[in-house]
Amino acid sequence: MASSREYLDFILEQLSELDNITFRSMMGEYIIYYGGKIVGGIYDDRFLVKITPSSEKMLENSRAELPYEGAKEMLLVDNVDDRQFLKELISAMYNELPNPKKK
Repeated sequence: MASSREYLDFILEQLSELDNITFRSMMGEYIIYYGGKIVGGIYDDRFLVKITPSSEKMLENSRAELPYEGAKEMLLVDNVDDRQFLKELISAMYNELPNPKKK
């Protein structure tokens, strides 16, 4: 099942306090970038983020889920209505994420 553009727009609005949030469409789903680094994505209308020490701590009650068959597990963000929490989560994860690969 592909994710809806409406859900993507909602998540982007929730993340609008962060500068440099971008996305890329990928086979009906959406990859979310912050400062050029992949932080997570929208998969089947679920906001999933990469597993980092900060995301594990801040989402300690969240469950790891597969975004799609054959992918690495990611953490489900249930609290998408709290903009401040999302801002803190993504900001905390940033330095723990790998730099983008050079093309």
